[in-house]
Amino acid sequence: MPRATKIVATLGPASSDPGVLERLIVAGVDVVRLNFSHGTAADHIARANLVREVADRVGKPVALMADLQGPKIRVGRFADGKAMLEPGAPFVLDAARSEPGDVHGVGLDYKELPRDVRPGDTLLLNDGLIVLEVDAVRGEQVHTVVRVGGELSNNKGINKQGGGLTAPALTAKDMEDIRTAMAFEADYVAVSFPKSATDMEMARQLAYVAGEGTRHRPGMIAKIERSEAIPQLEAILAASDGIMVARGDLAVEVGNAAVPALQKKMIRMARQMDKVVITATQMMESMILAPVPTRAEVSDVANAVLDGTDAVMLSAETAAGRYPVETVEQMAAIAEAAERAEDVSPDNDVLRRHFGRIDQSIAMGALFTAHHLGCKAIIALTESGSTALWMSRHPTKVPIFGLTHKHNSERRMALYRNVRPILMPTHNERDVALKDAEDVLVQRGVLRPGDTYAITCGEPMGYPGGTNMLKVCRVG
Repeated sequence: MPRATKIVATLGPASSDPGVLERLIVAGVDVVRLNFSHGTAADHIARANLVREVADRVGKPVALMADLQGPKIRVGRFADGKAMLEPGAPFVLDAARSEPGDVHGVGLDYKELPRDVRPGDTLLLNDGLIVLEVDAVRGEQVHTVVRVGGELSNNKGINKQGGGLTAPALTAKDMEDIRTAMAFEADYVAVSFPKSATDMEMARQLAYVAGEGTRHRPGMIAKIERSEAIPQLEAILAASDGIMVARGDLAVEVGNAAVPALQKKMIRMARQMDKVVITATQMMESMILAPVPTRAEVSDVANAVLDGTDAVMLSAETAAGRYPVETVEQMAAIAEAAERAEDVSPDNDVLRRHFGRIDQSIAMGALFTAHHLGCKAIIALTESGSTALWMSRHPTKVPIFGLTHKHNSERRMALYRNVRPILMPTHNERDVALKDAEDVLVQRGVLRPGDTYAITCGEPMGYPGGTNMLKVCRVG
């Protein structure tokens, strides 16, 4: 069995060399993340073009994900680049301050903070390593007392325990970055800090308008980072194509102990709603500096795989780490080992579901049939990739192959769990298309004479959403 769980890797200084990037893709990267918190529009376009060139050379479909920065909820800069905050000391966060900060206070990139907090609130800085309690709000100044001290450096993030910061999910920079992402036809756009379905609907509309010239429509990924997003999760999922379990900021707002259960809930809900899900943040953090992961990191990745996540994500590990290729190799090995240990059957999962569409019913029928007949593969001839997506929402040991003539559908399917996308010329005649599909998998060594496989397609051919046929075949 080839690996079912996909790997998302962030591009950065450690991985932008063409040779390193090629090794990353060969090692197992399926989606490349471009972090729009860093770099210019020209940088992102150049890197996107490089990824496409290298992926073509390797002969592997690789999706591009543009990850928007979101609102800058951060402190300003310090005169010495940092300051040591002592427990019990007063510290002022001043939205009106323009001069560099010191041990007594610092300015704010996020000017609305004085309106969002009140005495007694807890502020967590630098991913929760520094804790401030709000003592008073006076005009543009938030007066606090340091509860947990430490070194605070330039532009570190601010979270409010329990949520409640009013910063909009989409900034003016994000709107411009969406246009940049559409210029290189990003396959996915990840939206930072959405609080509601409206945030995702707005981002989708902006992307569709920006991509109108080429009629490109990316998948929209909601990064679940705010506590306010949790009660709105179902609505956010309905407005998105998938979610990212962004455990860093989320853990700071809801507390570390709450995150594992939320992760399982989000993965389960995403799969039930036919959406994709990426598990992210600190998955292999120690490999930024070390050549091997910790046992805890191995368990973390394996548990996300066993929960059913579509993909596991690497951030600084591949963007700035010393061992980007080795990290991907280790992550791939962990995922494969976890998948081998799974005892899966689609029976109960399929029987519990209700389908109102013919194409969804055909997809579920293919899973059920392939499992019980011991098929070597399931082939979905698909325009948009939807049939392959629906199949991938259910546990099965049978690999799914999404065959399409559209490059954007091929790349988009690269994120779907247990789906291998393949580009194949289109045919209007069904029997020719079915024969070509079998030939493709025989040539790739997936099928051999005597093997059985299940194949789905639509009649007439070439219409999205038209899958209405399931056939079981034996290779002659």
